[in-house]
Amino acid sequence: MVSEAPPVSTERVFEIATELLAVDTQNPPGETRALAEWVDSFFTDLGLETETVATDPVKPNVLTTIPGETERTLLYNGHIDTVPFDADEWTYDPLGEREADRLYGRGATDMKGPLAAMLHAAEAFVETDTTPPVTLAFAVVSDEETGGDAGVGTLLRREAVDADACVIGETTCSRGQHSVTVADRGSIWLTLEAEGVSAHGSRPMLGENAIDRLWAAVTTLRTRLSDRELSLPADFERILAESVTYYEPTMGEQQARRLFARPTVNLGTIEGGESINTVPGTARAQLDIRLTAGIETSEILADIRDCLAAYPAVSIADVSWSVGTYEPPDSPLVEAVTTVASEAIGDRIFRRSATGGGDTKKFRKADIPTVEFAFGTDTVHAVDEYTTAAALAANAAVYSRLPVVWADAV
Repeated sequence: MVSEAPPVSTERVFEIATELLAVDTQNPPGETRALAEWVDSFFTDLGLETETVATDPVKPNVLTTIPGETERTLLYNGHIDTVPFDADEWTYDPLGEREADRLYGRGATDMKGPLAAMLHAAEAFVETDTTPPVTLAFAVVSDEETGGDAGVGTLLRREAVDADACVIGETTCSRGQHSVTVADRGSIWLTLEAEGVSAHGSRPMLGENAIDRLWAAVTTLRTRLSDRELSLPADFERILAESVTYYEPTMGEQQARRLFARPTVNLGTIEGGESINTVPGTARAQLDIRLTAGIETSEILADIRDCLAAYPAVSIADVSWSVGTYEPPDSPLVEAVTTVASEAIGDRIFRRSATGGGDTKKFRKADIPTVEFAFGTDTVHAVDEYTTAAALAANAAVYSRLPVVWADAV
């Protein structure tokens, strides 16, 4: 088994990232074929066999594998689509522009920069003829920013990936703090409808205002859920503590703790009525409820239904949900990523929960232990998004070193 990772080059990661940024992959519309073909050629030029898997022909996914000394498999996952941009708002070229140690462009930090580091890690193993201690798999997907159905969702439905652990190259640092994301939150998206009795606005006492009825139910529901203490699993306590510390500079200690200790409820939309001088006969609202990993969504749904029983004119028109997931903070994967990342920058790496959820959750529910990790900047989805030479180099060092450390941890 090898004891050292192959060397990596900061300038080479810059070159690969620049190539990735040069191809417009805004999603929507999600036309990513050209860049997927570039990634496929990158791998085949290294002598690797590739596979293309797609349910949407304009959003293909590219897979490859580097055989290791064992069949245990570490999967690197990255997406090539980006959120849209308005070039007129940018100071720099959104399709890539370098200035000193910064590389600007849409996707520079989310996540073409980290993906470039993953590709360079693969290149480093192949070109130095270094056999990794474990098999390395790469899944470069074309659809993440709009839900991932044509990306990771497709790969899992097709059973196209099989791994013992996975690292997704999403940037996981903010305000000078670095982290590995080991958990995500569950969600309940709730649509409520209220029935009333229409009347003229000059005689409102002859009607029943559906918006008033809906508002009363929503207010009660928000208060009840926001005051509900969550009973978290014992092994989540460390994640909770590190998450609170990580988010404290952004929102304060009290709010950071509430974020995970209780459900959060956001009233996203509310609508009803036809005109200012009419008592509305119907009304509709949509709520986004988020729950810390380890909480049974069914218990919260039961609480919601019990709460709404006091409001017979208000009903649930639609509901969808997901369950939060997490990796134990002392698992081999988390320990390996944390160790390698800390060595790369000489600083603390928090083991924290994300505030939302993404492709990580899909992999975990397919029984593939998964974390998110990458160095980057606070410019995700922002105008003049950029990454730095230091972040690119550190990511490449982590991704090339990780197989060695993870192999020793399992």
